[in-house]
Amino acid sequence: MFILGFAYFPIILLIYLMSKKHSLPANYALPLCALVAYIVVLLVFGHEATLVNANVIAGILKAWTPILIIAGAIFLFRCMEVSGALEIIRQWLNQISSNPVAQLMIVAWAFAFLIEGASGFGTPAAIAAPILVSLGFPALRVAVTCLILNSIPVTFGAVGTPIWFGLSLVELVPQQLADIGWKSALINTAVAPFIVVIALSFVLSQKRIILQNIGFILLSTFSCTLPYLFLSRINVEFPSLLGGLIGLLITLLLAKWGIGLSNADTPAKQSTNKLSLYLLCKASFPLWGTVLLLIISRIPQLGLKSLLQLNEPAWHFSLGSLGDFSISAALVLDLNNIFNTSTSWQHSVLYVPSVIPFLLIGLITLWWFKHGSLHAVVQHTQSSMFKPMIALMGALVFVSLMMLGGQQSAVNQIGQHLASLGGQHWQWFAPFLGALGSFFSGSATVSNLTFAGVQQTIANEQGLSVTTILALQSVGAAMGNMVCINNIVAVASVLSLQNKEGYILKRTILVVIFYGLVAGLIGLIFSAH
Repeated sequence: MFILGFAYFPIILLIYLMSKKHSLPANYALPLCALVAYIVVLLVFGHEATLVNANVIAGILKAWTPILIIAGAIFLFRCMEVSGALEIIRQWLNQISSNPVAQLMIVAWAFAFLIEGASGFGTPAAIAAPILVSLGFPALRVAVTCLILNSIPVTFGAVGTPIWFGLSLVELVPQQLADIGWKSALINTAVAPFIVVIALSFVLSQKRIILQNIGFILLSTFSCTLPYLFLSRINVEFPSLLGGLIGLLITLLLAKWGIGLSNADTPAKQSTNKLSLYLLCKASFPLWGTVLLLIISRIPQLGLKSLLQLNEPAWHFSLGSLGDFSISAALVLDLNNIFNTSTSWQHSVLYVPSVIPFLLIGLITLWWFKHGSLHAVVQHTQSSMFKPMIALMGALVFVSLMMLGGQQSAVNQIGQHLASLGGQHWQWFAPFLGALGSFFSGSATVSNLTFAGVQQTIANEQGLSVTTILALQSVGAAMGNMVCINNIVAVASVLSLQNKEGYILKRTILVVIFYGLVAGLIGLIFSAH
């Protein structure tokens, strides 16, 4: 119990520091909690200093993945802004519908759904949020809304990776994996209307607008989730990707024709000339170009994914006690044997969505529009990244230390303790363990890799359905996306929100609790049949 108390302590401290009345900024709270975790794993858990220090180095290096993604997103949207593309997109969205509900559902729901299905990595909120701010929505509320909405599609995000890879360490026959995908999709489809309405309520000051447009909201919601549910019966790779694409097209048509929308409280459309198809394609290139590159580089059957992830070393360097460093022809960076331990780090420069597509699409946008200064864009990106960089380094060191030790790690001990509390009522707790994994790791895939085995063991011990419990794990890992520190820092950074991470966390965590309880109830219904 003594060690268990210390396992909980760093995360309780982190939540307290970021949610108290005068919350500590993430760039202070996260490094401080990483230091506390360092002391705990060294003195309480008794890990060797060399291994602990190797994980600190690995954590700092792993932080460069989200750092570069955020920098790429900031760079891309600054290019859109200075080139004039963002203003044209704003005009086009207002021409489709100036109803704020329609704009929110198009950008923050359907478009972000599609992006999640193609990429993951927390990019949907970072891409959707600046567009909404350009339409006049308040930045802080947009951040909360985008994070909440970027949960339903995460179960099958990044071409199904959280399912087919995240559950790969658990022995499952194909039929069991298919059942997990179906049950996960069914739970998410059932809870989606509630989550969408809650998310909209954060950004719309007049709540009656939601009721007046509830028809459109439900039609738009189900235009994504019903194809997503149907596709989950066929495979686990494309439900979010194709569900988002179908839903986006339907939502655009619904908004254009005003189906389910109320004219009350809708601002009058601005008297703008109708945009030509060429100008619209040009201005929206940063969006459709990004989606296209993500899809091409994520679908294994197209062949580009394997090329971008080639990790056969082309160049080898010894860095002494720091480890063995290698670079592949596809610019996959590897550092192995850090401080002569088994700790390692890998970063795929061309596969992680930073250089491709964000940097590349941003540069093409500036070239195509022939307007805007590259130097100014780079300067803006650099100045925006200092605090997020410190916060994310602290976050990834914190995560690396809390997960150190495998079965005996602090995170795993917390999971096992929660399991002992749940007993035969584990359906209510399973989603929250999945969410805990995403909160720590910043990834639904890593949450599934970490806790799927624990969830399976609990299900077998308590005589519960393994597929139901693993579906609840997958749903929990997805809902945890909205409280993941990496994602909160990312969207706050892209929107230039200072010291607001605690404000965001306090609101998204309430939604996670509601989401988890509804998921647990549905899991209970599954178990009864």
